Amino acid sequence: MGKKLIIVESPAKAKTIKNFLGKEYEVVASKGHIRDLPKTSFGIKIEDDKFIPQYRVTKDHQLTAKELKEKAKKAKTIYIATDEDREGEAIGFHIAHILGKKPDELPRIVFHEITKSAIKKALQNPRRLDINRVNAQQARRLLDRIVGYKLSPLLNKKIQKGLSAGRVQSAALKLVVDREREIKEFKPKEYWRIEGIFKKIKADLMKYHGKKLKKFDISNKEEATKIVKELKPLEYEVSKIEKKITTSKSPAPFMTSTLQQVASSELGFSPRRTMQIAQKLYEGVKTPVGESGIITYMRTDSLNIAKEAQDAAVEFIKENIGAEYAEPKSYETKSQNAQEAHEAIRPVDVRLTPDDLKNYLSKDELKLYTLIYNRFLASQMKDAKFETQNIYLTNEKGEFKISGKRLVFDGFYKVYGKPSADTLLPEFSEGEKLKPEDIKATQHFTKPPERFTEASLIKQLETLGIGRPSTYAPTITLLQNRDYVELKERKLYPTEIAFNVIGVLEKHFPDIVDANFTANMEEMLDEIAGGKKDWQEMLKEFYYPFMELIKKGEEEIPSQKIAKPIDEVCPKCGSPLVIRKGRFGEFIACSSFPKCRYTRPIEKEEKKVDVKCDKCGADMVVKRGKKGEFLACSNYPECKNTKPLNPPEILEDVKCPECGGDIIKRKSKRGEFYGCSNYPECNFISKYRPINKKCEECGYLMAKRTYRGKEVYECIKCKKREDV
Repeated sequence: MGKKLIIVESPAKAKTIKNFLGKEYEVVASKGHIRDLPKTSFGIKIEDDKFIPQYRVTKDHQLTAKELKEKAKKAKTIYIATDEDREGEAIGFHIAHILGKKPDELPRIVFHEITKSAIKKALQNPRRLDINRVNAQQARRLLDRIVGYKLSPLLNKKIQKGLSAGRVQSAALKLVVDREREIKEFKPKEYWRIEGIFKKIKADLMKYHGKKLKKFDISNKEEATKIVKELKPLEYEVSKIEKKITTSKSPAPFMTSTLQQVASSELGFSPRRTMQIAQKLYEGVKTPVGESGIITYMRTDSLNIAKEAQDAAVEFIKENIGAEYAEPKSYETKSQNAQEAHEAIRPVDVRLTPDDLKNYLSKDELKLYTLIYNRFLASQMKDAKFETQNIYLTNEKGEFKISGKRLVFDGFYKVYGKPSADTLLPEFSEGEKLKPEDIKATQHFTKPPERFTEASLIKQLETLGIGRPSTYAPTITLLQNRDYVELKERKLYPTEIAFNVIGVLEKHFPDIVDANFTANMEEMLDEIAGGKKDWQEMLKEFYYPFMELIKKGEEEIPSQKIAKPIDEVCPKCGSPLVIRKGRFGEFIACSSFPKCRYTRPIEKEEKKVDVKCDKCGADMVVKRGKKGEFLACSNYPECKNTKPLNPPEILEDVKCPECGGDIIKRKSKRGEFYGCSNYPECNFISKYRPINKKCEECGYLMAKRTYRGKEVYECIKCKKREDV
């Protein structure tokens, strides 16, 4: 008798599930999408206003398809066990077609966590493939193919080779370009603040001659100086003391977007890296009790929590942290189209603490699990409470305000980091009269808007409804891979070509870069998934107007491919040579392209610097490589000596705690960091700048950093923090 066959997407997932089941089950992986549209042709047949996808088994899935067919022939029952989202539903749909089965014939099992109990429960409660969700995925895939296949060649023809456009990608790129335009056009505005010192505590001037001051009311030095001169000699009375209790609400558990944002800001992980690690934690890792998934499904826009998981968290908090901290809470998802049947991202078993996994997970896996674990526990804890105090010091000319606060109940902060330090105030009493120790004016200027980080761009995409949890990380990765944006010091900078592309799209294809239009498309896809809209009708509504724009674009968009002639002829065919612009900058090419494909790079004059080669004594010159400019010996190839153009900064008075070597400032794709000069023999690195101060707990070096809005000293090794 044949075995029961379970088909999942990934080999790692298959391996974990196999460990939970008996010999009567066989678990195999499709290794992602087994069928897709062809790479070398449009792949969509249009007949009688119907859009028929021409799916093919992808080249790298030929053997997998063959293996699945062979195993399916012998199987007693075939279960589709792909992820419970639209992509997973569509993969199951394609697997059924490969096996020659009707999609609604095969039992479909779903689970939000890969544990023995979850798999057993899913096998006892199979359902059928949801064709509405399959159609939503097909509509998305065909929309993206239409935009990419029809618009990208136009950009290549009119601007330069190697460009691409996409429904979500282009809308996201416009956000980055628009922000850069705002920064370039920004003009700082001057304003002044008046600050008094009473009992060594700072106070802000709130009212002047009975009028409440606004930000720009004091706009120049003369006015500020006049106010200081008038107020400084006067006596003030404590006119009012306010005390009240305020709360800091516990955070909701993570969903995809918030996990990517917090992992970026607190751990320095790119969205792509976050999802790669989360995928491993979901599919299965080694634990003290065997191999198992340790977090729930990581592509979700829901904040829903299973009742059993909530009860387990509350019980754990009561037993290990204190009954006074526990409070079961539910959170409402902001998105109207969130899949509430899904769960938020949480640990599968709250009893499996990060400490339990220290010897089982990699360093980055443990960091992300700890983040998810602590956030989930915090979500089921009471709010923190602060006592806030406002003191008003008044006379007939002005009123100053002093503010302070102290933590009276730490609540969720008990597990989710420390709040900012208390601002303790000296004793004041109503009616008390005192003179200021000092009053001074400080000049300020408004600042331009911040460039997007990967985290803040994801937040903006989510706010505007552009894309869905599965698209955030791939979209940002694609923008970088296409050289539309550069990541510098964790900020996204649009390149020159990004401005050119967005300029063309804004003028000729405004809907493609319009956030509202893109968000409406997402809502229509959600309606298809809910069975409220026909997917073919949606494609028809988009396709024909879009193709009219493509046709107009062919005629109206002026070519930006300017070929500058040079006084040379092609060595291959004798035609004039010209300078052309390509994806990687300018180059020399034959004017008879495509008949003649002769090209060569533009040789730039070498810049000499006042540096001698320490090996042969010749002059050093500036060269450019893949990683930027560097110094090289002018006597190359006889001498191959090279040096960095800008030697790394060496930290003074601080030595490597591992080997005693110098600590230098280094750079990587993720930004700047500090490391040992003896690398690779010594692997010491620090995200924050080390200082000559040792941790009282473990004796390791500390670094000065900003944590939750205030400066602290933090141990590089044990992460113990001290106030500055």
